[in-house]
Amino acid sequence: MTAHTDHLAHPGGHDGHHDDDDGAAHGTFKSYMTGFVLAAVLTAIPFWLVMDRVFADSRTTALVILAFAVVQIVVHIVYFLHMDTKSESGWNMLALIFTLVLVVITLSGSIWIMYHLNSNMMPMSTHDMRKMP
Repeated sequence: MTAHTDHLAHPGGHDGHHDDDDGAAHGTFKSYMTGFVLAAVLTAIPFWLVMDRVFADSRTTALVILAFAVVQIVVHIVYFLHMDTKSESGWNMLALIFTLVLVVITLSGSIWIMYHLNSNMMPMSTHDMRKMP
């Protein structure tokens, strides 16, 4: 075969070998099923906590549900988004950490401002209004 006919015999070059490895991690069926089972369990447990009123205090229930939510976020990041410190030389993880820092700063600042606005700018009671000139 000549160089011209080799090219026609194997379109795309590389002797017909197509390697679609873009450097990103690809999950296996087992890893996807592990992630699915973990996500389902991490959804079912908080549902059970709320429906059976396991904790008497609603704040305790909310904190436990938030903890399960954080764990579920990690499960989704690891098993479905395949983000770890090795993907794209760690830049994905660095971008995620930066995003999380911005979200925490924004949320905590917003809650702090709303709390202080609520406590410092509440309308006066009728007793206080009578004392005004």
